[in-house]
Amino acid sequence: MQRAWIYEEHGPKEVLKLRDIAIPHLKHNQLLVQVRAAALNPIDSKMRQRPIVPACLPMIPGCDMAGVVTEKGDSVLDFDIGDEVYGNIQDFCMDEVKQLGTLAEFIVVEEHLVALKPKKLSFEEAASLPVAVQTAIQGFRTAGFKEGQSVFVVGGAGGVGSLVVQLAKYLFGASKVVATTSTTKVKFVKSLGADMVVDYTKTGYQEINEKYDFVYDTVGDSINSSVVAKDHAPIVDITWPPSNPRAIHSGLTVSREILGKLGPYLESGVLKAVIDPAGPFHFSNVPQAFGYLETGRAKGKVVISSFPCQQPSFSL
Repeated sequence: MQRAWIYEEHGPKEVLKLRDIAIPHLKHNQLLVQVRAAALNPIDSKMRQRPIVPACLPMIPGCDMAGVVTEKGDSVLDFDIGDEVYGNIQDFCMDEVKQLGTLAEFIVVEEHLVALKPKKLSFEEAASLPVAVQTAIQGFRTAGFKEGQSVFVVGGAGGVGSLVVQLAKYLFGASKVVATTSTTKVKFVKSLGADMVVDYTKTGYQEINEKYDFVYDTVGDSINSSVVAKDHAPIVDITWPPSNPRAIHSGLTVSREILGKLGPYLESGVLKAVIDPAGPFHFSNVPQAFGYLETGRAKGKVVISSFPCQQPSFSL
C-alpha cells in the first residue's frame, strides 16, 4: 500500500483527501517510479474543479514528477532500476487521462514520457519543469519562430512564462525579449534574461509603441496584448479558448525527446528551473499548495516535496 491524495468528486481543494491505496501494477512498457517531488499546474486545478477532460473518479491529481525507478516492465530498454528520472506522466492526446497522478508515493509511467534527471538538478527542480517547459517550447513551434525575431511575453514570472523568457533569450536566439509582470517581480524577470520588463500595473499595452514579431501570451489576455504584435505576427495563447480570435492556441506535446534535448542546458545552468519561494510544500500540505497555486500569484512553479518514502526500495 501507499499514501496518495485523491478526490472522489469535482470541486474546491477541500475535496482532496489523503488515503491509503494499492501500489499500481506495471505494464510491459512502463516504469514504477518512487516519487521524490512533484509540481502543480493550472490543469491539475481545472481537472479537479470540473470534468474538462475524459477521466474516471476517483482521481489522483498531478502530472509532473521526479523520482527513482524501482521496477520496470519487460519491454523497457532505456532505463534501469535505480535511475533518477523526471517527466510528465499524463499524455493529454490519449482518449482518457490516467486516474493515477503524481501526488502519490509511487506512480507508473510509460518509458517514452520520461527522461533521465539532469544530475545537477534536485528532484524538486526537475519536477518543476516537464509540463511548463514542454508547453513553452510548443508555443515557439506553433508560431514558427525564427532566430533573430523579437518576442513579447505576457506573464514573464509564471511557471511557463519564466521558461519562455529564458528559452527565447538563450535557446531560440531572439533579438529582443520583452516581458510583462507585476511590480514586485520586475527584477526577477529581468534576471531571467528579459531585455526589458513592463510593469503591467503601471503601463498598459496601448502605451507600448514598439511592435513585436511574436506575442507569447501565457495568461489568456490575448484580446488585449495583441496590440503589441506587428501586422500578421503570430500571437500564441496557451489558455483555452483564446480570448482573441486572431490568437493561435498552443497546447502541450508530451515527449522525453524534448526533455532529453534540454539536458545539456540544464546541466550547464543556461536554463534554470524556477520554484516559487513559498515552497517546496510538504506532501502533507497538498491542499494548501493548491490554494496557493489558485491565487495566481506564484513566481515560477509550485512544488511538492517530502514524500512519505524518502529512501528508494528496489524490487530486483
